[in-house]
Amino acid sequence: MCPDYLCGTDFEILQNGDMYHFNSDTELLGRFIRIRHRDAVLDVGCNNGALMLYASLYQPAKLCGIDLYEEVTALADSNLNRYGIAHELFTGKVQDLAGIRFDALICNPPYFNTGNESLTNENRYLKAARHEKYLPLEELFESADRLLKDNGRLFLVHRASRLNEIMSCMLSRHMKACRICFAYESEGKNAKSVLLEIRKGKCPELKTEPPVYLDDRTTFPKPAYQD
Repeated sequence: MCPDYLCGTDFEILQNGDMYHFNSDTELLGRFIRIRHRDAVLDVGCNNGALMLYASLYQPAKLCGIDLYEEVTALADSNLNRYGIAHELFTGKVQDLAGIRFDALICNPPYFNTGNESLTNENRYLKAARHEKYLPLEELFESADRLLKDNGRLFLVHRASRLNEIMSCMLSRHMKACRICFAYESEGKNAKSVLLEIRKGKCPELKTEPPVYLDDRTTFPKPAYQD
């Protein structure tokens, strides 16, 4: 495995050819998150640790990740250890994680619903990363409700076309969006992705941030740690 540059950072990251690779949504979410020094943070579906590396730039009090397979968390462990970043990793389903609560959850979840049959020939790592069978939206929000402290935040990137479902799941758990941003392939196109900061508990008015155009990097969110 050769290291790849993690966009918008000085990190290099190892990626396994059989596993899911970071993409533009990973970078957008990594730039969109807002983490405080006192926060305990969990990356749900941490894969190779890319989003944990973005979160580490905020120097949170606790940095954790969870993924389904030991081989995946081992790769994340290697990428984080390379930079001496203190962390804790769990192997298994976030639905089964218990006994710990967090100030912030980060998630780039699987986008394809269980009715999509195009993934049947993919290996188990790609299926887990792409197929909602392993983490349905309803179970993601149930897990967030259970694992987040009061006023905790869920940072999420998803397909813009599924915003109605996301809102329904969010409201069913008495959560509210406090920031939203839409990403487009280019100007004049329909929105491709939506970035959300969702709060458990009281929430100020929803802030709609400027649009992002993937063909114009000057529109990408500026990380708060650069302020």
